[in-house]
Amino acid sequence: MLKLLMMMLFTIPMCFINCSFWNFQFIFMFMTFIFMFMGGFNSIWMNISYFLGCDLLSFGLILLSFWICSLMIMASGSIYFLKNFYKLFLFFLLILMILLYCTFSSMNLFLFYLFFESSLIPTLFLIMGWGYQPERLQAGIYLLFYTLFASLPMMIGIFYYYNYYMSLNYFFFNDFYYFNVYMFMSMILAFLVKMPMYLVHLWLPKAHVEAPVSGSMILAGILLKLGGYGLLRVMNLFVFMGKCSSFLFISISLVGGFLISLICLRQTDLKILIAYSSVAHMGLVLGGIMTLNYWGFCGSYSMMIAHGLCSSGLFCLANISYERFHSRSMFINKGLINLMPSMTLWWFLLSSSNMAAPPSLNLLGEIALLNSLMSWTWLTMFFLMFLSFFSAVYTLYLYSFSQHGKIYSGKFSSSSGYIREYLLLFLHWFPLNLLIVKSSLFMLWL
Repeated sequence: MLKLLMMMLFTIPMCFINCSFWNFQFIFMFMTFIFMFMGGFNSIWMNISYFLGCDLLSFGLILLSFWICSLMIMASGSIYFLKNFYKLFLFFLLILMILLYCTFSSMNLFLFYLFFESSLIPTLFLIMGWGYQPERLQAGIYLLFYTLFASLPMMIGIFYYYNYYMSLNYFFFNDFYYFNVYMFMSMILAFLVKMPMYLVHLWLPKAHVEAPVSGSMILAGILLKLGGYGLLRVMNLFVFMGKCSSFLFISISLVGGFLISLICLRQTDLKILIAYSSVAHMGLVLGGIMTLNYWGFCGSYSMMIAHGLCSSGLFCLANISYERFHSRSMFINKGLINLMPSMTLWWFLLSSSNMAAPPSLNLLGEIALLNSLMSWTWLTMFFLMFLSFFSAVYTLYLYSFSQHGKIYSGKFSSSSGYIREYLLLFLHWFPLNLLIVKSSLFMLWL
């Protein structure tokens, strides 16, 4: 694991070389494939070096991080063409990737916490430095305070746990079971905010709307998964505690997901709609983890990978429209099938994946999560019906409102998509639909 870390560290000076923007993307793609072929496709810890290691759960999320980061550079062509501090942008992107790599591959809970919190800083710089509106400062403060407020109790909980058991290694978590409600809440609160759970989700739409396309991609693709990953790791400690309190979290996540789906139907901003749909999807993931059964854990993992690719692709599409028309309003982005017919195909493909149509990986995740929640209690069936139905409704609303209808009269000319943009969308959609062929990676990782 250290060899890739060293490769990324030695790439830092390259950020500041002139005309290295696309070379940088090539290096990221290269690292993606190196890491892919390094992977041990089984659930034991592999590639252990110093405090870093990799099991199948880490492997999928690190691979997703590399992939999304390389696509972020491809999506941010406008930063390079407008010479908008692109060297600094690459530098922050690389630092963020190094921190995410260390977060997912740490085998120690305190080191995970350290890198988990550090990944907030480059994200904040991306939002504040390259965001679009002046409100990005407020969005950055929201992001910072929501996340940091919930994280301090976790640090105290980690120290208390270490004082008690003298080990913070994940490997030994199966041997200890904890029954302390304060400890439970302090350890999982940071992850619930990061996911984000309904009721502590207000930072997410703000951050998404103000972030540049790369910020939205990394937020939707990777940073929301940090919460799910952390929960999958620490729930081993709280099996008894989880059994007692899971009804509370599952109720909040399912009812919250339903309410968020209704909120989506009232949105007129493309980005806010996609951001709120992320909250609804991650609510389902949280419900699956809290059932504490095998289906739930595997379903939530595959849903996280699928959502990372799908949501990131939808943000790219919203940005492609924004770069043409300089507005994210759905009243202006209308009738795009007349102006960009080829792009409409990509809108259709990614929207269909977003509502879990086959053969996307979202379908696999959703089937597993439905199984896990229904086996927990059949009463969840009602809200699961609403969730599945409304996720299709707001996705169709997004697709049909933006692609069909009369063209807004203010748009007299429009360029069709660039090859760079079509390739970017293909690289989101293709793995999303190809990975279901190798579904054993997601369903047999425990």
